[in-house]
Amino acid sequence: MDVEIRHLGPGDDDAVGAAGALFDQPPKADASRRFLEDSTHHLLVAYDAGGEPIGFVTGVETTHPDKGTEMFLYELGVAEHARRQGVGSALVEALAALAKERECHGMWVGTEADNAAARATYGRAGAQATPPHVILEWVFE
Repeated sequence: MDVEIRHLGPGDDDAVGAAGALFDQPPKADASRRFLEDSTHHLLVAYDAGGEPIGFVTGVETTHPDKGTEMFLYELGVAEHARRQGVGSALVEALAALAKERECHGMWVGTEADNAAARATYGRAGAQATPPHVILEWVFE
């Protein structure tokens, strides 16, 4: 599928809203604005030939004193009708290219072991699985 990928930034709040159906929940205006204004947070949106948003990927640069900067692929979403057409892979590849451009030493993402679609998409985009990890979380309500 032929897509145009745009890197959204400050002032693109309306574009986030227009892509709202792609997110797990409707985007929050204040959170969207804060995300777009942070130069280390990245939102790339894929548009079809008619200009409709059909996918997105978010990435966050993280820096550590002894490791440098790497890109964390935060979330990938593709409209159901556009899946299995290369949109997800194109978005991941675009984020990886941006990470290289911004001199990140690597990029990483976490997913569930049984999420075959995600693992295939990331693999097609050049990712390699690492040994199993345990993820622990804190939920603050």
